[in-house]
Amino acid sequence: MSQQAYIAQIGGVPVLVLKEGTQRAFGKEALRINIMVAKAVSEVMRTTLGPKGMDKMLIDSLGDITITNDGATILNEMDVQHPIGKLLVEIAKTQDDEVGDGTTTAVVLAGALLDEAEKLIEKNIHPTVIISGFKKGLDAAIQYLTKIATPVDRDNIDVLKKVAATSMHGKISETVKDQFAELAARAVSMIKEQRGDKWIADLDNVQLVKKHGGSLLDTQLIQGVVVDKEVVHAAMPKKITNAKIALLDAPLEVEKPEIDAEIRIQDPTQIKAFLDEEENILRGYVDKLKSIGANVVFTTKGIDDIAQYYLAKAGIMAVRRVKRSDIEKLVRATGGRLVTNIDDLTENDLGFAGLVEERRVGDEKMVFVEQCRNPKAVSILIRGGFERLVDEAERNLTDALSVVSDVIENPFIVPGGGAPEIEAAKAVRQLAAKVSGREQYAIEAFANALEAVPKTLAENAGLDAVDILTELRHMHESREDGWKYGIDAFSGKVADMVAMNIIEPLVVKTQAYKAAVEATSMILRIDEIIAASKIESGGEKGKKEGEEGAGSSGSFE
Repeated sequence: MSQQAYIAQIGGVPVLVLKEGTQRAFGKEALRINIMVAKAVSEVMRTTLGPKGMDKMLIDSLGDITITNDGATILNEMDVQHPIGKLLVEIAKTQDDEVGDGTTTAVVLAGALLDEAEKLIEKNIHPTVIISGFKKGLDAAIQYLTKIATPVDRDNIDVLKKVAATSMHGKISETVKDQFAELAARAVSMIKEQRGDKWIADLDNVQLVKKHGGSLLDTQLIQGVVVDKEVVHAAMPKKITNAKIALLDAPLEVEKPEIDAEIRIQDPTQIKAFLDEEENILRGYVDKLKSIGANVVFTTKGIDDIAQYYLAKAGIMAVRRVKRSDIEKLVRATGGRLVTNIDDLTENDLGFAGLVEERRVGDEKMVFVEQCRNPKAVSILIRGGFERLVDEAERNLTDALSVVSDVIENPFIVPGGGAPEIEAAKAVRQLAAKVSGREQYAIEAFANALEAVPKTLAENAGLDAVDILTELRHMHESREDGWKYGIDAFSGKVADMVAMNIIEPLVVKTQAYKAAVEATSMILRIDEIIAASKIESGGEKGKKEGEEGAGSSGSFE
């Protein structure tokens, strides 16, 4: 950067404005750099879109490998350094947190919008005019998609399965997508609940447990909770039917005092009395559990060896140091109440499960709590041949659960396969024809950018994007039911997506469009980049000062 970039002239006297070593870019140069970075990140993501999308292998600094085509995971693992790249990572993360799917669509669309914006900037159209046009185009697209979206019945498991299966097209779990779709649809249907006049499907109540071994086909839904612990004592029963479950946030042991205490004993019999009293307290805990009919105990705290002996003698199964999140799921699954004081425990506080059993899964023992009457928390045990496969299956299943949850909370669907983008682009172009001035170009550019999604789907399927887009536009313009038509990546033809059961939640599309426009708007508003100089170590600083003292020119470059 030139010296003039860093100093101002006042009456011919140079005044230092920014610290030496600061880098600065402004105007069209700053915009060009930012757009170039965002487009580069978008290009990385393009090839993963759609059922024929490819995977990325990501290797971190420790050598750990992640193989995935999940947009949020790729961006998160890429360790992007440039600030604009980090902005797109945040957009993908927000999309993932909000609706759980559509991250790749959001990033690809953001790249296409910036590509269109760059062409308009070269024609001397101001960034604020472009942003205004994009926002008008966004409003028109969302309004139109909302109008053509199909309402669905939240209790229709078949529709929920179709939505889940669509989210898994082109992923590692494609071979078992029907099974995974059914698991996702049934799991979310069980945990959904109505709060006021809103329906909520909180995915925190679906526990995903990963164990490699077996195959993906061995993945199963448990109507209850899997606790990744084993029964504490070998003599305890390993299987109990019609279990009455005590859920404790209290220890079954005599707690040590919080401060150091000294006990003076003058007679050996006092030691025995002391130990006997401790044993009596623990026996009292077990007697309390027996008296109310509990035959299974889960506690977040410890269980003393003596208490373990009496529990085993009473035929009570016990599991200790259960994670807080797991005990909360057990409360929701069994209908029990979490008790912090054993003395307060009553029969009404006990939860129920048809079966509680310790089983060996892979090389570990786990306790399965299942056959609950009306579980509001469920578990999915994910199996697979090797660890990487299980990790990717978990990501695929998370996407499927997320889209089903989206439909439960916002029960509207649209066709997949690029059909919504073509239809929305048609509506945006109709708006552009009614707007005068330079904003018209920006609205038209938004319509062009929307078509980047079906174009990318076609390219990833090895099809001629121009031919496919032309045919799609013709279908959407000429047919009354044209809004259903999208790209069938497997046959390479334009087809009725609804008839092929390729459907997506409306909220995933609208959120992706909003995220892309917000990211684009933020990038286009930046007209200057000022990067502070790096902090120099003392040795380097002294060396530099010595060189300058020896006759350095003191250049600002």
